[in-house]
Amino acid sequence: MKELIISYLTTLGLGGLLAGAFIESMGLPFPGGIMVILAGILVNQGRLDFFESLVAAVTGYTMGSVTAYYIGRNLGRPFFFKLGRFFRIKPEKLQKPQDWLDRSAPAFIIFGRFLPGISNLTPYMVGMSRIKLGYFLFYNSLFVFGWAFLYLLLGMFFGHNWEIIAGFLNSRLPLAGLALFLLFLGYLYYKDLLKRKV
Repeated sequence: MKELIISYLTTLGLGGLLAGAFIESMGLPFPGGIMVILAGILVNQGRLDFFESLVAAVTGYTMGSVTAYYIGRNLGRPFFFKLGRFFRIKPEKLQKPQDWLDRSAPAFIIFGRFLPGISNLTPYMVGMSRIKLGYFLFYNSLFVFGWAFLYLLLGMFFGHNWEIIAGFLNSRLPLAGLALFLLFLGYLYYKDLLKRKV
């Protein structure tokens, strides 16, 4: 797969990276993250520019996130209920993420992308919750810049071990994101308890 993606990026350049990040952010099954890592390898080889690659990845991911946000906002829950079998989403699967979103929208927007089974629903859920676009874009941008920057650097500095990195990102990073998210929810709960005692 490495050779196929590198060939794709070499042929299509920054436009291909933008398209890959767009598809990844929509929650579709596509190796967009791996594509950004491999773009980092090409940056290291001098075949792509770092800043231009970062802008392409951030722009593509943001455009896809906004598209998913508007799908969630305009089509809402009925859309997911009707197409639930296709997306493998049961109605009850939406309730837990909705509870997390209601508790802390910023944490959900940033860390929700790391949670297995929820990551691909994050922008749709935010749209369904009728959260303002500007609010979503601010917190989504915090995640996107970190995501694109980290993945490009991983490709630049550790590209020769990309299989190990890809395996780590696909297996352990979501668990680390889940742990951070749960710690944040615990903090909110503890803060709420202190307010009630006062």
